[in-house]
Amino acid sequence: MRITTVGLDADDTLWHNETLFRLTQNRFRALMADVAEAEELDERLAAIERRNLSLYGYGVKGFTLSLIETAMELTGGEPSGRVIADILAAGREMLAHPVEPLPGVEHALAELSQAYRLVLITKGDLLHQEQKLAASGLGDLFTAVEIVSEKDASTYARVFGRHGTGAAAAAMCGNSLRSDVLPALQAGAYAAHIPYPLTWAHEMADPPSGHPRFAELASIAELPEWLATLG
Repeated sequence: MRITTVGLDADDTLWHNETLFRLTQNRFRALMADVAEAEELDERLAAIERRNLSLYGYGVKGFTLSLIETAMELTGGEPSGRVIADILAAGREMLAHPVEPLPGVEHALAELSQAYRLVLITKGDLLHQEQKLAASGLGDLFTAVEIVSEKDASTYARVFGRHGTGAAAAAMCGNSLRSDVLPALQAGAYAAHIPYPLTWAHEMADPPSGHPRFAELASIAELPEWLATLG
């Protein structure tokens, strides 16, 4: 079956994202250095983030709230006003950070848009993701944009059914094995993994080695050629 629809992740596939989270976490470590060692702080923050995902979802705003909650726990409920102010300032800076497409992204999407329906499928805060797409200058290359609360097999089946000819005639591309690859394969689509140098622990998973619909690509520049071999 010929591929008609290509789904693309946004953060760390089209533009930098995890790097900003790591830089802000380093800033938080320095801010809390007199309260907790870096390892303890990281473990506490990771546990709080996991606990809060079902409440806040993905994105900078939920991360900022988790930073505040971590500071509350580590200080016995009494963080200084300066600490809270610094955390909020860091969150605002993340939200306002410039968006610049990763190398090769614009060329690859322009080429792909001539042959396929391109659908942006991303998790995160609705307003922030819309703002980042607008700032990237890539919006006109997509047929549709889906900002979802979670990426699972039912999400991909629904999106590829709504904007294409079903999952069997679709391919998903992204940097997360857990969110972009495994559930897309489960839905019946093809999936390409394009690693980013940094990966959030929550998004880590083992690759589906030997799967006939899976490919590991070095960069998005390889995506058009791989898609051309399918079907």
